[in-house]
Amino acid sequence: MNFRIIKALLKKDFSLFLQNRFYMLMTIVGLVFYIIIFFIMPNKVDEQLKAGIYAPVMPPAFSVLVADPANSLSSYDSLEDAKTAVENGDTQAVIALPEDIMQVWASGGKPEIDIYYSSSAPLELRDAIISLVKELSYIQTGQSITFDTNEQVMGQDMLGEQIPMRNRMVPLLAIFILMMEILSLASLIAEENEQGTARALLVTPMSVPELFAAKGIIGVGMALGQVVLFMLLVGGFSSQPLITLSVLILGSLMVTGLGFLLASLTKSLMSVTAWGMLLFIILAIPGMGIMFPGLISSWAKVIPSYYLTDTVNRVVNYGADLSVVGGNLLILLGFTAVIVAAGIVVLRRRYQ
Repeated sequence: MNFRIIKALLKKDFSLFLQNRFYMLMTIVGLVFYIIIFFIMPNKVDEQLKAGIYAPVMPPAFSVLVADPANSLSSYDSLEDAKTAVENGDTQAVIALPEDIMQVWASGGKPEIDIYYSSSAPLELRDAIISLVKELSYIQTGQSITFDTNEQVMGQDMLGEQIPMRNRMVPLLAIFILMMEILSLASLIAEENEQGTARALLVTPMSVPELFAAKGIIGVGMALGQVVLFMLLVGGFSSQPLITLSVLILGSLMVTGLGFLLASLTKSLMSVTAWGMLLFIILAIPGMGIMFPGLISSWAKVIPSYYLTDTVNRVVNYGADLSVVGGNLLILLGFTAVIVAAGIVVLRRRYQ
C-alpha cells in the first residue's frame, strides 16, 4: 500500500469537502449549535412532586386530598390509564388502592397498596409517597401502619441517579454529530461517482484498497475529531475517558461504513440527502429513549446506535466501568465490523 497515494487522496477529498459549502456549513454550524444547546439547557433536576391515585372506591381522606386544587395529585379512572401516565412521564408516581380497601380496614386487616414509580422519579419520591399514604391512612382509620405496599418502577430504574436534562442530551447530541458525517462522506463519494472521478482514479497506479483507506481515514477523522471536541467541551471525558474514547472510535467507524453503504445505494446528491435523513431519524431513536425514559421499549436494541448511545450515557452520566458496558462494546464492535465490511463490498461493486 502506497502511503504517498493515500496522502494525495486525502488532500483531494478534503479539498472536495471544503468545496461542498452546504455540508461544510452544516458541519460547522451543527457542531456549534449542539454545544450551545447543551449549555443553555437546565443543569438542575426538577424535584416537583407529581403523583396520581387510582381507586375503584376512593376513601374519604384520599378524595379530600385529590379535590384540593393546591395539590398536584391526579385521579385516574382505570389502572391502565394510571400506568400509561407514569410510563409517558405525565406523573412521577401512582398510588393504586384495592377495591376492598374500606372493608379490609373495617375488619382490622392491612390492605395491599400498589405504587408505580416513573424511572425518572427523584430519590426522595419513594419516602414521600409512603409518608403520604401513611398520613392519609391514619386520618382515615385513626391507626398507623395499616397497609402493606408493593412498589414497581416503570421502565429502567434510575432512582437515586437523577441527572439534569442537558446531561441526558449528551449521547443524543454525540450521535447527531456522528450521523452528520454519514451525509458528508456519502455526498463526497456520490459527487465523485457523478463526475467519474473514482473510475478515472482506478485506471491510475492507485489500487482499490488505497482508495478505501483514504475514504475511511477522511470519514473516521472528520467524525471522530468533531465528536471528541464536543465531548471535551461538555465534560464528556470526566469519567472513564478510555472507554468513552473507545466507543466514539467505534461509532466513527460505524458511521463511515454507513456512509459507504449510503453512497453505494444512491445515485445523486439529492438521493443521498433524502435517504440520509431517513437514516438519521432511525439512528436517533435510541438517543430519544435516553432523554425520555420509558418512551421506547426493548425493540430499539435492534438499532446499532442503541449500543453507542447507551454506552455513552452509562459511562458519562453514571460512571459505568467496563464490567457494565463491556457487552455493549462487543455488540457495537460486531455491528461496526458487519457494516464496514458490507459498505466496502457494496461500494467496491459500484466502482467496478
